[in-house]
Amino acid sequence: MTPESVITLIQNALFILIIVAAPPLAVSLLVGLLVSILQAATQINEMTLTFIPKLIAMFLVLVLAGPWMLTTLMDYTTRLFQSIPLAIG
Repeated sequence: MTPESVITLIQNALFILIIVAAPPLAVSLLVGLLVSILQAATQINEMTLTFIPKLIAMFLVLVLAGPWMLTTLMDYTTRLFQSIPLAIG
């Protein structure tokens, strides 16, 4: 296995990681921003007000995007295992 192939494997793994983690992180960021704007406008400083909407939004995103995320990870893992004989020989 050459250093270039190892770097390619690491690049692909990081790319898949970013792709799979993007939807939950983006929704969490958006919900947090909206709740912060609401808190600033109403001057309510309750900590649970930021936590509960993020928790609900993350649950919905994981329910909706979970199958896609799982399929993406399974496809990558399958390709990785199938490339083992090429890397050895």
